[in-house]
Amino acid sequence: METKKTHAHSSTPKRAVCCAVITVSDTRTEATDTSGRTIRELLTEAGHTVGAYRIVRDEPAEIGGLLEELTGNPDLEVLLFNGGTGISRRDTTFDVIDGRLEKRLPGFGELFRMLSYEDIGPAAMLSRATAGILRGKFVVSLPGSSGAVRLGMEKLLLPELSHIVNELAK
Repeated sequence: METKKTHAHSSTPKRAVCCAVITVSDTRTEATDTSGRTIRELLTEAGHTVGAYRIVRDEPAEIGGLLEELTGNPDLEVLLFNGGTGISRRDTTFDVIDGRLEKRLPGFGELFRMLSYEDIGPAAMLSRATAGILRGKFVVSLPGSSGAVRLGMEKLLLPELSHIVNELAK
């Protein structure tokens, strides 16, 4: 159902956004990184650009270092992390990112878990998907499964990416 507010947001001029795609995994390579590939393909199909693509081990120092490096890149507007959002000891992406965000967008994680619940049931509560702002960049952390990244990209991120970046420029 489209409301006046939904319509007003959908009338925000769409523009290409420059994104970084980061896969957090101890085992994936570029050849086996289906989630990272899915994100890159969806971004490109939507008219956005991928300015950086990296795979980083699920080590807090490595994730944090890469986060600092990429937020310092003036060409990048959005950082899309996938992987490391669960509750196992090795899942540290959320902890690193959430600890550094300057502004959190709790609605992203709430909506993501709600939509995930429709797909996978109560296991959705185990996801620590999050999003927020760091150094003027929109930073997102999604689970590492291809289904989760497709859901997050198609239902939440792609429809609002231009709008979010336009808001950050104000």
